[in-house]
Amino acid sequence: MSSDSLKVIIVDDEPLARRGLRLRLENLGGVEVVAECGNGREAKEQIERLKPDVAFLDIQMPGVTGLELVQLLPKDEMPQIVFVTAYDQYAVEAFEVNAVDYVLKPIEEDRLDRALQRVRDKLGSENLAAQREQLLEAVADLTQESPESLEVKLAAGELGSSRYPEKIAIKDSGKITLVPAREIDWIDAAGDYMCVHANGETHVMRITMKELEQQLDPKVFQRIHRSTIVNLKRVREICAHINGEYHLVLNNGERLKMSRSYKNKVQHFI
Repeated sequence: MSSDSLKVIIVDDEPLARRGLRLRLENLGGVEVVAECGNGREAKEQIERLKPDVAFLDIQMPGVTGLELVQLLPKDEMPQIVFVTAYDQYAVEAFEVNAVDYVLKPIEEDRLDRALQRVRDKLGSENLAAQREQLLEAVADLTQESPESLEVKLAAGELGSSRYPEKIAIKDSGKITLVPAREIDWIDAAGDYMCVHANGETHVMRITMKELEQQLDPKVFQRIHRSTIVNLKRVREICAHINGEYHLVLNNGERLKMSRSYKNKVQHFI
């Protein structure tokens, strides 16, 4: 392996995703994959031990997420970071504003090649410390956590209790609102937009129903119609109709129709 090759660590909880990224990196050449890690805790240990030039981090991982991992790393020894994400549009927008490197799944070799070139350019620059500060500021805005609080949670075993975010980021009219998931009553589709109803307010976000559903804990949120998701904890009554449909009455008095094709979901309310 050439002495000027980049030492790379791949961090992703999906083995196939790690293998695919490794193959693409090896096809491009000029890199040495020194480790693959399936979770953030393992990655933290390996990064501190192996001191790679660059780490490719999946954002959404159970346990310590890619964003949290960055904040937990020693700042002076932090490698160049390239985030890998499938659908986190909020993160992508924040990264673009702050010039943070990322690649989208499914990964394209051209995009990966450009990311590697940017890594090399940054490693050759004189303002690495400033770049790290910029990265940490962008990540802190996304996690809404300080490195100190994350360290406390990590030590107490409180990180990673759920793979689902506690807050849903909704961009509307030039601002981003962080809505606690537990406060959402229900969600319905309106064309290409999702209407998120929480605490008597309606927030509109441009995202598909499937993408939004992936961000919500199925133990709490269930689809009851092709265009409706409900918070199970907000359901007060279930009313059956002769035609096989159900109506759900929420704590706030709102009535939602559960279509017949979703009637097997009734078990989640019992």
